[in-house]
Amino acid sequence: MWRRSASFILDNRNAAPPQPPAAAKPDTLTLSSAPPPTAAMADALQNPNPNISAYYQTRAAHHGVVTSDWLAQAQAAVGPRSVEGGDGSSSAADSGGVGGGGGGGVGRPFSVIDEFNNWRKQPDLAEAVAAIRALAAVIRNSEATTMMELEIELKKASDSLKAWDTTSISLTAGCDLFMRYVTRTSALEYEEFNSAKSRLIERAEKFGEISQKARRIIAMLSQDFIFDGCTILVHGFSRVVLEVLKTAVQNKKVFRVFCTEGRPDRSGLRLANELAKLDVPVKILIDSAVAYTMDEVDMVLVGADGVVESGGIINLMGTYQIALVAHSMNKPVYVAAESYKFARLYPLDQKDMAPALRPIDFGVPIPSKVEVETSARDYTPPQYLTLLFTDLGVLTPSVVSDELIQLYL
Repeated sequence: MWRRSASFILDNRNAAPPQPPAAAKPDTLTLSSAPPPTAAMADALQNPNPNISAYYQTRAAHHGVVTSDWLAQAQAAVGPRSVEGGDGSSSAADSGGVGGGGGGGVGRPFSVIDEFNNWRKQPDLAEAVAAIRALAAVIRNSEATTMMELEIELKKASDSLKAWDTTSISLTAGCDLFMRYVTRTSALEYEEFNSAKSRLIERAEKFGEISQKARRIIAMLSQDFIFDGCTILVHGFSRVVLEVLKTAVQNKKVFRVFCTEGRPDRSGLRLANELAKLDVPVKILIDSAVAYTMDEVDMVLVGADGVVESGGIINLMGTYQIALVAHSMNKPVYVAAESYKFARLYPLDQKDMAPALRPIDFGVPIPSKVEVETSARDYTPPQYLTLLFTDLGVLTPSVVSDELIQLYL
């Protein structure tokens, strides 16, 4: 395992202020075939189609025991700022104000699903972090009079969120880590209830803040691996991968990026647009051209929907075959993933995962007798991955199981 603290990275980085992103250019790519958001799409966010993963509906619409050392390290890494640039959060939102929905509006009973959906409207906020913020609001709005009642209420809210989309790995993992971090402390047994509730709220808010800062910490930790003149292959759209590349631009690094198209939702085009705004040289590849261009690539950098106990990842369909090609040509495969995506799962093959379905439009009529593979993700085994950039440090795949044990002890 290779580790370097986030505070060490930030203490030693260039003190010059980051350059603001360049203004969008008129020649950026557009998704001409993608319809604008509609009322139906907004309804889909609130009432997800049971036949399609709500996680991918969100993507389409938007086109732990956590140790004290880790908390201190993360706090030092990002500083005292109340607003995180990549997260769209604010101090008002943290307190359950306008940014967080405040429990569904005046005169309405509090609903954890409504609170979750209010947070989830922020395009740059991860689904798991939205769930963490919603669970923190459950504690604030609870009318329980004993710790047992409060824990039962919190557990029901967590189960409701996990049932909202059973295919979302990060949502389930985030809820489980929140419950583990907030409620598992013996000190609460010896406190008066109001004091104990205040401590729970404090711990919940702290966990939410650290989870939101995870993306920036990962961006800091990964900079040693991006060198001048390198060519990076990315797959689909990942907010944490974008944050890594933005930070590299701010650090004056010169590199180019190959973006796969990311069919069927063409999420790679969205990432290419964002990089073009930063004046990063970008080339778009059709998904089937990965092997053809791999000899020009210095490294592969992907995000993850989930990191499993084996050290493998579950990510956008096509990640597995990219890792296979890269491994065969001795190219490193790096994964950027927040620790709240660490899941207690151990898939043995592709069929061990719960299917996450998404609509696929081929642009031509498909006969009803023809079966279409609509799964949105695949599993990449750990032997095809080189390192994982996480807010816990830079890990080898073999260390993930140890980190999971520590998170859930």
